[in-house]
Amino acid sequence: MKKLLIFLLLFTSLFAITDAQKKVIYYPMGKKIYQKVCKQIYPKNYSDISSLQKAIKDKHLCKRLGKKQLLAVTLYLWDIKRVGKKRSFGNVVVHKGEKCPVCGMLVYKYPRWAAQIFFKKDGKIHHFSFDGVKDMMKFYFNPDDYGKYDIKKFRKSITKMIVTDYYTQKGINAKKAYYVFWSNVLGPMGNELIPFKTLKEAQNFKKDHFGKFIKRFDELNDDLVWSLDEKK
Repeated sequence: MKKLLIFLLLFTSLFAITDAQKKVIYYPMGKKIYQKVCKQIYPKNYSDISSLQKAIKDKHLCKRLGKKQLLAVTLYLWDIKRVGKKRSFGNVVVHKGEKCPVCGMLVYKYPRWAAQIFFKKDGKIHHFSFDGVKDMMKFYFNPDDYGKYDIKKFRKSITKMIVTDYYTQKGINAKKAYYVFWSNVLGPMGNELIPFKTLKEAQNFKKDHFGKFIKRFDELNDDLVWSLDEKK
């Protein structure tokens, strides 16, 4: 019980630090400590920041650290080292070398359309980046067309799906978004599913850009997605 309480206190403190404090104090401190007293740590092997922090402490990946030092190392590894040379679009982070597994295009060139599927494999979190929701959904419905992925097993392994809200350019939950079909706004691969966080925003966009209809994630299917490649 005592260990659990200590962990919960550490976890809570991660979110009480401002961005300014991170940049000025914690990131530099964490980098210095990590390089001096820690073993090699791969933050991408952890599904979330709390799991990373717990591993550093419980597995003794660094020499004995005080509370503030542990926070600094954790924040540095998660926010800086894990991201590396990546381009961030709100919640959607895309590496410059990432290609869409469906069409082969470099995703970072199309920030306003970026979408991602995260999945667990061999105990680690992996992801695919797509240059639009349409290609993401093509992969979601038929992953076996783009590699050795069993549909049922792959669907079960998915931890989250993110799309880029058209107006805010922030990452939003793909399964809770509203999608406008057949508008006059085209994506990198032509006609797209244009995602929005709220129904009102989707309705306004549909009206302004002559969209035909709005769908939720659970209403999508393979035929509907592929129909966007057909000529009107």
